[in-house]
Amino acid sequence: MNTGQKNQSSQSIGSLGRTIPGQIVLVLQGGGALGSYQAGVYQALHEAGIEPNWIIGTSIGAINASLIAGNAPQNRVQRLQEFWKRMEQRSIWSFPGAFSGFNDKLSYWSTVSNGIPGFFKPNPLAHAGTDYPLGAGMAGYYSTEPLEQTLGELVDFDLVNRCTPRLTVGAAHVRTSQMRYFDSRDSVLDVKHVMASGALPPAFPAIRVDGELYWDGGILSNTPTEVVFDDSPRKDSLIFAVHMWNPVGAEPTTMAEVFNRQKDVQYSSRIASHIARQQQAHRLRHVINQLAALIPEAERNSEAVRELAAYGCPTRMHVVRLLAPQLDRENYTKDIDFSRSGIMQRWDAGYLHTRAVLDRSPWVGEFDSLSGVILHEQMESMPVVAE
Repeated sequence: MNTGQKNQSSQSIGSLGRTIPGQIVLVLQGGGALGSYQAGVYQALHEAGIEPNWIIGTSIGAINASLIAGNAPQNRVQRLQEFWKRMEQRSIWSFPGAFSGFNDKLSYWSTVSNGIPGFFKPNPLAHAGTDYPLGAGMAGYYSTEPLEQTLGELVDFDLVNRCTPRLTVGAAHVRTSQMRYFDSRDSVLDVKHVMASGALPPAFPAIRVDGELYWDGGILSNTPTEVVFDDSPRKDSLIFAVHMWNPVGAEPTTMAEVFNRQKDVQYSSRIASHIARQQQAHRLRHVINQLAALIPEAERNSEAVRELAAYGCPTRMHVVRLLAPQLDRENYTKDIDFSRSGIMQRWDAGYLHTRAVLDRSPWVGEFDSLSGVILHEQMESMPVVAE
């Protein structure tokens, strides 16, 4: 059946003085500490007068999404800043110059040993043995009770459930290995839904929602752009897809590089092939529309033709892909790099990258009439923040 909806109006995008047909969607990937890049992306959008109609997130992306959806527009950047301030791993010692690499190692081991206040804390019982009966709510090396308290203080779930913007968070159903998207359009969301989306095993225990256990959605789909393509009814959309894991990288020559590249490959979630398939599918939907228009009206109104024509779809979706840069000395521990410098550099990079994209506005112009999904890649020359 035809699930497409061609929007008849355009949205203003504030000070840029341009318009965007349809809804604005912000899609946020999972990636732990790398998620501060997403906060910078949102800040740039906010300052340009662009507020998303729909935010979709997995893991840290779900947390950032809830901070945006669960606050009034004028408070959103401040709440993101407050959250990421609480995430900072405060160094006990700081080594200058040639010994600065020790700072990264100290930060890593401090996070592993002590957790992050406001996010997670060690669960000593998890080290009692792999067969020790912890119970489903404690079966993880860390407890996320501090995160529940933090989100309770910073996110207004009454606002979330007003669905302006709509919020969708992805989680993996433990029993069935099925992806589940919790959507404020369809049901009431609370802090447990967001925490379930970020419950990455074996570090964090599963979270129980409606009697069922869920793990981090990144296990199954770390880039939840698929939700937009599968929505019913579909709408014309400008999708800002924010990625932290690089799908393209050099061949690794050391074990550290192997660990780093393995994470990028695993969590980039085959985004290129997903987009390619959606481009093909949407092009066929546009082809169906044009073929149906060529059928004489008398036959076009027959039940059989109407049923077949319903597989067409007139919508167009522009996907703008923003990719977090690799920082100096970045390695396979980057997703738990909660150092102040790491958080600030990634935030600034997200802000600068997004400003550069908005200046280009690649979605403005003439495009192939059969193209339903158009991908706009981040330019190589975009500014990158150096340490």
